[in-house]
Amino acid sequence: MIKIFRKIRYKLMEKGKTTQYFKYAIGEIILVVIGILIALQINNWNEERKTAKFEKEILSQIKENLVQDRENLVDIKYWHQKALAASAKLINDSLRTKHLDSVPYWLGEVVHFSRFQPLTNSYEALKSTGINTVKNPELRKSLGVYYDDHANHIVKALGDVEYAFNNHWLPLMESHATNFEFRNILEVNNIEEFFSETNVWRLLMLNRDNIAASITRLEFTMASVDKTLSLMPTHLQTNQ
Repeated sequence: MIKIFRKIRYKLMEKGKTTQYFKYAIGEIILVVIGILIALQINNWNEERKTAKFEKEILSQIKENLVQDRENLVDIKYWHQKALAASAKLINDSLRTKHLDSVPYWLGEVVHFSRFQPLTNSYEALKSTGINTVKNPELRKSLGVYYDDHANHIVKALGDVEYAFNNHWLPLMESHATNFEFRNILEVNNIEEFFSETNVWRLLMLNRDNIAASITRLEFTMASVDKTLSLMPTHLQTNQ
């Protein structure tokens, strides 16, 4: 089309028809501008399509990670609830003395720790590309609340329990334990002597409080995961 306008302009110039020449020149400019605008629009459409594809793919991966994180959190909460219940039984003098055969199993449930490492690779990839890739502002906020707040806090809370295991329980176990199976049983050479140690009572109280705080934190974290999952687009596909 532009070539046609150009040929017409040349002929008009040759014939001295300047006014018509300028009209065709302006028409040629308009066509060029329209062509540029169309090219820009096509480019914008392509970019939007690429962005939408990336958003779908990255959110699908994050959704899979969140589902896996939640399963791990549920498992950790289960063991912490058992530990909290066992702590209450061990602290109860009358209950403990009536069920001495159960004490090793209660101790086994108490003297343990759990680790949690949130799956963050996909979220970090999203942040490096630009969190605004996610169109839903509420979902963007919810992702940040989980990954940058709740996940960090639960890792720290579980770390406190692990610290008590490594630095407080292990020294006692080295002195008194005759059998230990993680999360199952802790047998000691003399139960009464073991519980007569001041450190045992202090550790039981500390462990109970740490575990109770961890359960509360676990519940907050799982609620954060649930909210984030509820805000995910419904068309996402996962392997779960």
